Amino acid sequence: MKIEKIVTGLLDENCYVIKKDNTCLVIDPGDDYQKIKDVVGDDKVLAVLLTHSHFDHIGALRNFLTKRSIKIFKKSSVSDDEMVTVGDFKFQVIFTPGHSKDSISFYFPEENKMFVGDFIFQESIGRCDLPGGSEIEMKNSLERLKKYSKEITLYPGHGEVTTLDYELTHNPYLS
Repeated sequence: MKIEKIVTGLLDENCYVIKKDNTCLVIDPGDDYQKIKDVVGDDKVLAVLLTHSHFDHIGALRNFLTKRSIKIFKKSSVSDDEMVTVGDFKFQVIFTPGHSKDSISFYFPEENKMFVGDFIFQESIGRCDLPGGSEIEMKNSLERLKKYSKEITLYPGHGEVTTLDYELTHNPYLS
């Protein structure tokens, strides 16, 4: 599985394109459809995964909605802990509210990679003071994250890629 990060928009949102066998998934299609399209190239987009619905994460979503063959995965269309298979991709849906009511993470257990949106960042977490945010829900989501393998690579919605092991040691919100 090849992962490409595209930084989009005024808030430098991380969009990810995950490729495998000439197919791909797009995670959080930020604000610049042309950049995303250039990275996708000739690969077939099977699905778009949305970690939450804040504007900086869904700006280019409308460009994918016009294609009927592309599935859209968001909190209202999945269940917590659901295992999903799309083409050759297999992932678990994990509800991680706190930053927003609809925050979810996508865990690819075979690759040990988790796409977390604005749930957790390197040495920080997503804001809880926006509409729909909750410090109590964030705390519960962080406790849930601690149960996963320390070896997981975390792909946040902003900033740099990190690991759960690093965050358990350096992130004050996980101590």
